[in-house]
Amino acid sequence: MTVTLGMPAAPARPLGTRRHSRQINVGNVPVGGDAPVSIQSMCTTLTSDVNATLQQIAELTASGCQIVRVAVPSQDDADALAAIARKSPIPVIADIHFQPKYVFAAIDAGCAAVRVNPGNIKAFDDKVGEIARAAKAAGTPIRIGVNAGSLDKRLLAKYGKATPEALTESALWECSLFEEHDFRDIKISVKHHDPVVMIQAYRLLAQSCDYPLHLGVTEAGPAFQGTVKSSVAFGALLAEGIGDTIRVSLSAPPVEEVKVGAAILESLGLRQRKLEIVSCPSCGRAQVDVYTLANQVSAGLEGMEVPLRVAVMGCVVNGPGEAREADLGVASGNGKGQIFVKGEIVKTVPEAQIVETLIEEAMRLAEQMSADGTPSGEPSVTVS
Repeated sequence: MTVTLGMPAAPARPLGTRRHSRQINVGNVPVGGDAPVSIQSMCTTLTSDVNATLQQIAELTASGCQIVRVAVPSQDDADALAAIARKSPIPVIADIHFQPKYVFAAIDAGCAAVRVNPGNIKAFDDKVGEIARAAKAAGTPIRIGVNAGSLDKRLLAKYGKATPEALTESALWECSLFEEHDFRDIKISVKHHDPVVMIQAYRLLAQSCDYPLHLGVTEAGPAFQGTVKSSVAFGALLAEGIGDTIRVSLSAPPVEEVKVGAAILESLGLRQRKLEIVSCPSCGRAQVDVYTLANQVSAGLEGMEVPLRVAVMGCVVNGPGEAREADLGVASGNGKGQIFVKGEIVKTVPEAQIVETLIEEAMRLAEQMSADGTPSGEPSVTVS
């Protein structure tokens, strides 16, 4: 008979029930409703430098970014939007602060959406009617992006600081201004640098409206700190079904933001996994250098697109079990490694040949999986 081992690579709904929200379209990317959670990032180039911006957008797209934001602090940047929006392979959101006139420029330029920060736009409340009419006529969604560092002064005076209640009230107040003009093609973000405050704000917001929500821990910090803070915050909210788009804000190249965002969604089963390395942390039982083996296998398989789970294990306690449950794995000890493919031991090789053998077998499996569509994580063994 056949015994199935392991778990499905990407369960349809492995976490809490998805929060019900209305759906909008950011260009050709559906957001909210039952659409998958999408990954955003933001260009670091001067938007006025069209070629540099398009080059960075191409790099982000290749990394898995689905929606990109560009800053529009000047007229030169606004003038560049039409060319960027037309040539970009993914939807472009114009990020507007301070000047309402750039909102209209972004809509006229054909941007897929416009992000406005109510706390930073002078006389914003008086311009909402005009913005709503222009956006509605063009079919352009608006993201109301509230940030702790630029909260409306009226709310700072009321709450004393950027509390979850203050962030939520700001967002809902601005939504109400658009709703007065029958405009509801809206997405909301309420970002804070503290994951605890951010989580509380999004929970309040999720209970108070049905708009799609864009998750972000703003100013999350350098790569390591920002990855931890974003993972904690996004994991908590996505596990509750809250969140429709995400942006990991790192003091690092934007491609790194996309990689972290993709890894978060893959780890939660919200995006199909690609290459996944399962490796032990090592301990006194390890009889091989697991750190080196795992790093070398990761480097050798970098860029692999198929959903392949590879287990690199250093001892005989958990090694055989983990190796069997992966598509491909090695259980190491006594200077050699047992190579498992789909739950079966296919060969035993000297320690010096483990990396080379795993890479060869992975390439063979990847080719086979691409050809026949075999799902990851479901190896089987035949028991007589």
